[in-house]
Amino acid sequence: MEISEFIKSGKAVIGIEFGSTRIKAVLVGEDNSPLASGFHDWQNSLDNGVWTYPLDEVKTGLQDCFGGLMKDVKDKFGVELASAAGFGISAMMHGYLAFDENRNLLVPFRTWRNTMTGEAAEKLTAELGFNIPQRWSIAHLYQAILNNESHISKIAHITTLAGYVHFLLTGENVLGAGDASGMFPLDEKGGYDAKMAARFDELTKGTAFDKPLLTVLPGIVKVGECAGTLTDEGAKLLDPTGVFGAGVPFCPPEGDAQTGMVATNSIVPKTGNVSAGTSIFAMIVLEKALAKVHREIDIVTTPDGDPVAMVHCNNCSTDLDAWVNMFGGLLKAAGCDMPKPKLYDTLYALAAEGEPDCGGIVSYNYYAGEEITGLTAGKPMIFRDPEAKFTIQNLMRSLVYSCYATLKLGMDILTKEENVKLERLYAHGGLFKTPVPSQNILSAALGADVTLMKSAGEGGAWGIALLAAYMTRVDKSQSLKDFLAEKVFKGAEGSTVSPDERDAAGVAAFMSAYKAGIAAEKAACGQ
Repeated sequence: MEISEFIKSGKAVIGIEFGSTRIKAVLVGEDNSPLASGFHDWQNSLDNGVWTYPLDEVKTGLQDCFGGLMKDVKDKFGVELASAAGFGISAMMHGYLAFDENRNLLVPFRTWRNTMTGEAAEKLTAELGFNIPQRWSIAHLYQAILNNESHISKIAHITTLAGYVHFLLTGENVLGAGDASGMFPLDEKGGYDAKMAARFDELTKGTAFDKPLLTVLPGIVKVGECAGTLTDEGAKLLDPTGVFGAGVPFCPPEGDAQTGMVATNSIVPKTGNVSAGTSIFAMIVLEKALAKVHREIDIVTTPDGDPVAMVHCNNCSTDLDAWVNMFGGLLKAAGCDMPKPKLYDTLYALAAEGEPDCGGIVSYNYYAGEEITGLTAGKPMIFRDPEAKFTIQNLMRSLVYSCYATLKLGMDILTKEENVKLERLYAHGGLFKTPVPSQNILSAALGADVTLMKSAGEGGAWGIALLAAYMTRVDKSQSLKDFLAEKVFKGAEGSTVSPDERDAAGVAAFMSAYKAGIAAEKAACGQ
């Protein structure tokens, strides 16, 4: 079938992901490859000490992004995008969106980036015997209860960003297993852990939060099943022009970590992926449970419910981007207004020329707090020995190293203490738009082969679109693993690099100085 006719007949599928700096929509065709896309750039803001996005911006960003997709379809194929066979919503995991019984937002959206829930996270981890990180929804809820915040008696529903957008479009208060696993721990059957929920109810007894926990959490819909259809109100929100109609089936909404796994085909044991952008995280699919609870490692799930060890770091490329912008400003002042893509390529090339240990330059990329290193707030910082070789090459290499340093601390626990084995590790995200030296340094830092797929740049919007495509499969007995292997990634191309011994030794030297300097970072932040 011609692509234009395929789209016109409503057989394509759509995925939209709300990332930390961009909302992206992707239309996927008969062979599961992207056909068209739309974008909307946005940024979180620090409002009274809380990292947040106004919900009005969620709605306007959704419309702008989807409008861009519709225009791209019209420009490329000459047809209107009026319907689809399937639709999916993905977004940044975790965080806190609390609503009353009339769906009024009770407090501003508290995103994953906040580190205000330390007391709650520590208490819940001890009481549940399960690592509860600060960014998890349940930690935010419990901290609000411990703080006796005025809104807690009014809470009727809490959800994630993906769950909120899915509700706006379908009226269904549900999540996929992966996104739900970042709100509250799941059991082996794929539901919320009832024993842990009962213990939470015991902990909150006598407080203003007087509802059983399980009554305020979203429902969970299994991967591959329909999680609702686009309502008339949802269609009007999505496309105010009225061209795109209601009735389109939606797959379960998922977190960005899960759609990243799907987009890199890393959902089977001993595979994993690293996503690097504003934040950085590694998702490693486990063969068996870890020997003990580690505060540095989350246990979440794949979209189909398999256990995953997640090492999540709040900070990645923001500081690197700030330095690139600063150098761009210098060049512009000198009469050389270099386009940003070329500027990045030039500076990355210089980083590749830097000494393996960065010549004694150590940088910290902390814009926000970082749980793995015990920081409740962040301040970007650079220090060097007086005899350090302070060159642009070594500085840039140090900035790239800092993007991976905290991730390495968590990954070392998995590989060295828990002996978790990795056969395949895939990289994706904005940091890998220029593979050298990012891919090589990541391989050296983690001591594993790292593959960058040609399709990796499509990201989570493509990943959730693939989950929507999986929902529409003809053979309902086909597993998600088989669907991805046979229908999406069969014959897919990619480039793989292996750890370089010289780079690995340089990373080790850098990390030694990095760990020693964390005390200075804490002091700078007043800890």
